[in-house]
Amino acid sequence: MMIPRVAEARYVQDFVIHLRFTDGAEGDVDLRDELYGEMFEPLKDQALFQQFSVHPEFHTLTWPNGADVAPEFLYEKVQLPA
Repeated sequence: MMIPRVAEARYVQDFVIHLRFTDGAEGDVDLRDELYGEMFEPLKDQALFQQFSVHPEFHTLTWPNGADVAPEFLYEKVQLPA
């Protein structure tokens, strides 16, 4: 299976980001429960959380502090019904 690639990411609210993948899959992902560990704890600050971008080479979410989320994980979260 090919690694999913995030094509577009848009902030929704709280810790929710709307993602669209290059294969057309899209949906909202709530990352509130994923913000633990050294790299992710700082993202509990919403101002920092909202500074995500789509990495141009790795095609996944990244933050200025170096945190990133595996695109496979994000894809799975989008595919599963809430």
